[in-house]
Amino acid sequence: MNNAEHRGEHAYPPGFSEARLDVLQRHAFEYFLRETNPANGLVADKSLPGAPASIAAVGFALTSYPVGVARAWMTRADAIARTLAVLRFFSTSTQGTAPNATGHHGFYYHFLDMTTGRRAGRCELSTVDTGFLLAGMLAAGMFFDLDCEEEREIRTLADALYRRADWAWACNGGATLSHGWTPERGFLRYRWEGYDEAVLLYVLGLGSPTHPLPPESYAAWASTYQWKTMYGYEFIYGGPLFIHQYSHVWVDFRGIQDAFVRDKGIDYFENSRRATYVQQAYALRNPLGFVGYGEHFWGLTASDGPGRKTRTINSIKRSFFDYIARGAPYGPDDGTVAPWAVVASLPFAPEIVLPTGQHFQDVYPPVTGEYCFRCSFNLSFPNKTDADAGWTSPYHFGINLGPVVLMCENHRSGLPWRLMRSCRYVVTGLRRAGFTNGWL
Repeated sequence: MNNAEHRGEHAYPPGFSEARLDVLQRHAFEYFLRETNPANGLVADKSLPGAPASIAAVGFALTSYPVGVARAWMTRADAIARTLAVLRFFSTSTQGTAPNATGHHGFYYHFLDMTTGRRAGRCELSTVDTGFLLAGMLAAGMFFDLDCEEEREIRTLADALYRRADWAWACNGGATLSHGWTPERGFLRYRWEGYDEAVLLYVLGLGSPTHPLPPESYAAWASTYQWKTMYGYEFIYGGPLFIHQYSHVWVDFRGIQDAFVRDKGIDYFENSRRATYVQQAYALRNPLGFVGYGEHFWGLTASDGPGRKTRTINSIKRSFFDYIARGAPYGPDDGTVAPWAVVASLPFAPEIVLPTGQHFQDVYPPVTGEYCFRCSFNLSFPNKTDADAGWTSPYHFGINLGPVVLMCENHRSGLPWRLMRSCRYVVTGLRRAGFTNGWL
């Protein structure tokens, strides 16, 4: 499928172009070239000196390197070296119950020390972040398919690391997956239930040939969905945008259906399109009266924020938050929007995403930083220096920029989707979850 066919009827808005999108995407890609430890391939969680590595950011990086090669932003040799550094590190990393290990039962701690690769602080062993990491490994294994020693090693290590994850253990005796585990307290009390970014997690777990999820796990998870009608759109509800994006980075849900969406007459791609429009509709109504909200000013998701503070603005007492999962229409909402999250919906609704991204870039230049968009900004938060400037996050996050790179590429060429459609574990997982039709 060529680029024109992939985009369908959607044209670029006035002032936007393929070249401009290319610059935006490449700008985001630079994060994974520069915020990485070349010795072990670990990627910093955010652009703050001394920040730990995020295993999810590593997964996004591993999937982004093939994009960099395909677009001549890096050499294949450099991508191979970076990928092997990651895979070799995780292959030999310490697994076990020790509080300073790297992982346990084939899963890994959410944050790792950038140098040693061991657990950072007292963070949890994260099932969903491990899922993003493993998806990146599998994508790398699919891309590096040449018959040479280094690329064979990539495929071998990626396969072995995926097979090592003990999905049944991560269920802790239940039908659904636990959010995680710590050596101090055992399994976390929360489970992956209700519609969220864990679609990919269940697909990977069901596809495992070694320690798979029980067959009933997917039905148990999907049974907790909430089907709602908002602003004229019927969809599986999820407030923050990232819920409707992260699994789609790797899985092409166009035309394939599980039992739930088949009954509703849609697919998950269409569900995400509707969720994107709900965000815009919420901003147009702007029920809380935040500055800026409108047709080209929206994008509520998990993001950085001004901090836990209360301010009285124009006689209205407003509460602001730090890093939190913001959502529409039920909140929380403190006026903070994330431009990167808008761009990550590009494949679903380019006709509203591109004009909004253009508006953010042209009208609010401070939100563009060293690597594409900064995490978030808020025009309603009082700024003592410049009353109109509001607050802008000083940071870029790897888990924000990865979806920008990869969803732009899915829109432009479909490369990440093509790689994963060829992965037998993903295909098996989808089929075991009950997906049929389309490319399956």
